[in-house]
Amino acid sequence: MNTPTLAVWKLTSCDGCQLTLLNCEDELLPLAGQVRIRHFIEASSAIEPGPYDVSLVEGSVTTPEEAERIKDIRAQSRVLVVLGACATAGGIQALRNFGDVAEFSSLVYARPEHIATLATSTPVSAHVPVDYELRGCPIDRHQLLEVLSAFLVGRKPDLPDDSVCTECKRRGIPCVMVSEGTPCLGPVTHAGCGALCPAYRRGCFGCFGPVGRPNTGSLTRVLRARGMSGVDLHRVFRTFTATTFQGADDDPPQR
Repeated sequence: MNTPTLAVWKLTSCDGCQLTLLNCEDELLPLAGQVRIRHFIEASSAIEPGPYDVSLVEGSVTTPEEAERIKDIRAQSRVLVVLGACATAGGIQALRNFGDVAEFSSLVYARPEHIATLATSTPVSAHVPVDYELRGCPIDRHQLLEVLSAFLVGRKPDLPDDSVCTECKRRGIPCVMVSEGTPCLGPVTHAGCGALCPAYRRGCFGCFGPVGRPNTGSLTRVLRARGMSGVDLHRVFRTFTATTFQGADDDPPQR
């Protein structure tokens, strides 16, 4: 039987999700023995042509070149897995979607005419079909290993589909909103991080994006009741997955 082939690609991103794969350490060596890594510039300059059985893609689509390149990657890949908040939701750079990119470029660059960029930052799924999405900023390495292990044995990966609140309950972490009045996006945020921030008495920042049916309206009313202004609501929802929490901060910012 032929050894499955793996490719890892980067679009506009910080490389954090690729580093998560490299930081798998003990788990990475057995994995490397079961797949043939044919394209992974973060780890090696050696590149072998496709097609590939599995492609992992980090980053959002923010340039005309990336919009074309992701189509080529999809065409070469039997299974396409996108990694992190950038690839699944546009990332922090999707804050540009609420502003004027031409104006930003004119203020930052001496020769903005040389900057090739799109007006928006969009997830990979806005351009090509995606098989699996791993959320987070960065992703959780156990979820990545679960997807790759499931592929190798021919089963569907077991990925969480509930909220961060359920992870707090499983770990016995007291609710930071109830016990301390700390603003927290846990009730509307997709699980997968292991309730990392609440474990350190911090409110969830929403970096894994919204759950399937987030009740953002109810959470917004609770946050307002606890003294959070309209401006603060805009800031808390428009971070790692800026465009995904629909209906959470539609009101104009108010102090």
